[in-house]
Amino acid sequence: MIRWFQSKDFTVQLIILAVVFDPLGFASGYLLAPSFDIDPIYGGIAGLLAGSFVLSLHVLYTVMTQ
Repeated sequence: MIRWFQSKDFTVQLIILAVVFDPLGFASGYLLAPSFDIDPIYGGIAGLLAGSFVLSLHVLYTVMTQ
């Protein structure tokens, strides 16, 4: 799986990460927010930020290794 991901172009890697982690982050934040007494939409926004963090780390890693 990792070899398949690394064989893709950098822009395709970014799209794959965004498609996977942004909805996952939003959904988990939306569902977990009520347990912290927060409105679900704010939890979804926090989940989007957390999902984008993975994307930012990938960009940082790629830039540092080239």
